Amino acid sequence: MTLHSYVIEHDMGFAPNPFHRRCSLAACKPLIRASATLGDYVMGTGTAHNDMRQHLIYWMHIDEIVDFDAYWNDPRFRRKRPVMHGSMAQRHGDNIYHSLPGGGFFQADSFHSQDDGQPDPANRDRDTGRTQRVLLARNFAYYGKHARSIPDEFRGFIKKGPGHRNKFTAANLAYFMEWLLADPARGYIAEPTDWL
Repeated sequence: MTLHSYVIEHDMGFAPNPFHRRCSLAACKPLIRASATLGDYVMGTGTAHNDMRQHLIYWMHIDEIVDFDAYWNDPRFRRKRPVMHGSMAQRHGDNIYHSLPGGGFFQADSFHSQDDGQPDPANRDRDTGRTQRVLLARNFAYYGKHARSIPDEFRGFIKKGPGHRNKFTAANLAYFMEWLLADPARGYIAEPTDWL
């Protein structure tokens, strides 16, 4: 089991998407999506801009990995397709990609498209260029605005800046996971920190 830790630059309910009883990571973080395996954990911490630098926004325990086409076509995940005139949760749906017959990927009107709904090539290339994998979890805790303060003794698990961390000693990881999983709260707990 590996723990992948990173900073959530924009906590909008898009990446990760904690809605509809599944936490999904289908955009951003291509290196984590490319390398994570079943049974791994992913955790995201806050940033200075929302006063959440040493706070846990969410964690997920990966129990399913699919590609973009499977995610798009699976009826279980239809509600994760964005509806740009819907609720905040609907607007931040992350089920936005599927392959095109001639190559490349369709990008739905979404948080990662341009303001007028047209595809955003930079976001599309970053999301699809290295991997087509979508990480899914039924066992997760998304704290959002009720983010948990991470004790000073676990500061080494907080990634600073871009990228991610996933190299920890077995003893330190076991100690941290004991803290992480001690809170019984699960699922969607509070709205994203960057929602007004």
